[in-house]
Amino acid sequence: MPSRSCVPLAAALLALLTFAAAPASAAPQLQTGISDDGILLYSPERAPGVAAQWAAAGIDTVRIQVRWVAIAPGPLAPTQPFGFDARNPDDPQYSWSVTDRAIGLVVANHMTPILEVTGSGPLWSSRVPSLGNPRYQPDATKFGQFATAVARRYGRVANQYLVWNEPNQPLWLQPQQECPTPGRTCTPVAPHTYRQLVRAAYPAIHQADPGAQVIAGTLAPRGADPLRRNRPLRPLAFIRAFGCVDDQLEPIRTGRCRGFQPARIDGFAYHPHAIKASPSTPSPRSDDAAIADLRKLEDTLDAVQRARGFTTPTGAHTPLHLTELGYQTSPPDPYDGIPPARQSRWLQEAAYIAWRDPRVRTLVQYEWQDEPVKSVGSGRKKYAGWQSGLLFSNGRPKPALAGFQHPFVADVATRAPLVRFWGQVRPGRFHAVALQRASPTGAWVTVAKLRTDVHGTFVKTLDLHHRRGTYRYKTVDPLPAPVLTSDAVGATPAR
Repeated sequence: MPSRSCVPLAAALLALLTFAAAPASAAPQLQTGISDDGILLYSPERAPGVAAQWAAAGIDTVRIQVRWVAIAPGPLAPTQPFGFDARNPDDPQYSWSVTDRAIGLVVANHMTPILEVTGSGPLWSSRVPSLGNPRYQPDATKFGQFATAVARRYGRVANQYLVWNEPNQPLWLQPQQECPTPGRTCTPVAPHTYRQLVRAAYPAIHQADPGAQVIAGTLAPRGADPLRRNRPLRPLAFIRAFGCVDDQLEPIRTGRCRGFQPARIDGFAYHPHAIKASPSTPSPRSDDAAIADLRKLEDTLDAVQRARGFTTPTGAHTPLHLTELGYQTSPPDPYDGIPPARQSRWLQEAAYIAWRDPRVRTLVQYEWQDEPVKSVGSGRKKYAGWQSGLLFSNGRPKPALAGFQHPFVADVATRAPLVRFWGQVRPGRFHAVALQRASPTGAWVTVAKLRTDVHGTFVKTLDLHHRRGTYRYKTVDPLPAPVLTSDAVGATPAR
């Protein structure tokens, strides 16, 4: 990564957008996050330097997976080891060293960890260990004990805990559904298993760390039609089943909802990946939701909450934490990747969408650096792994690195010919910014002088009726700070 003086302290790209009208208020304290456990947990020789780069890039928070199976003893044993006290983080059978090191690096670099307390667990954590499948119906009581140990150990440095990872995906939780009649529609199982996990984790974590926020959800944005046992569930259908309401949002109290008791949560996490669709393109399936569908997601959450499908401590609508978002690039993935320049532009658009939604508290980029491509077959399988990083696997920066650090967006749907310019200087705090337009001679003319807020964000609406053209922003902080500028592209208001 280049030195601080060479990183552009302004937008990497000015994106020309058309959005629906933005709400009157925006996210009050949007945290910028990163998640890359491949580096942080599993590359100890690289992790210290990369963590320092994250801090220099203006990252506020780091999502870290606290994997049950990696920390608890006896991962392949069908019964819990003798004498093991699962609630006690100081039990010598626990193995915390890798997680300790990762969290220590984050805290030492003045970032805040978000801990994802997740399975799979050891085999003995399954309700039916004889199946040999640790993902199969994890025992909620045992998970609550593990959550207690996590919060006791890390409550001094963390206050946000995510419950499980993508429980609507069979990679993380099984079975997703039960299918008594082949070829007929299956019924959900995973949402009910997950509700019990949340109901166990919430009081356990709060008792160990009274100031904690326990955040449920962490759902993947897509699923499949319910025709096989371990097809992934669509996220909005998962939310309804989690709250025991039907498609008309009426309470269900039969079957797995008999004796229903709602989970309590402090927030809801979501992974709004859109794969090859832009951040303004809605999902084609009604029960899927990507970054363009936040209103649909919020409406579903609110309707389920009104039906008492889950509760919050104050009764207020649950805040959103977008704890995983990324676009894979081509190269290297020609199937599920987009051109690197487009990745940069779309990540900036996504940052603006998150900022302007007052319910969004966190936006986490997944990941920092591409995983190496793994060939496990032909076609798509020839490009396994995940390549949504801001750097290629060889460490070469993508255009998205600069765009991530200093996003810049022109929202032309404000009310033409008005255009809202939004940008952020990362790291945050207060900065002086000049919004500039290219003149016909190529010189840059300052059209507005602005001060960012404490998060480095600025907003300015201009009438571009007679001033179409190319815009950029430039930091003009007092010396000795370097004066650095952005790249830019044309902005033309909608007619």
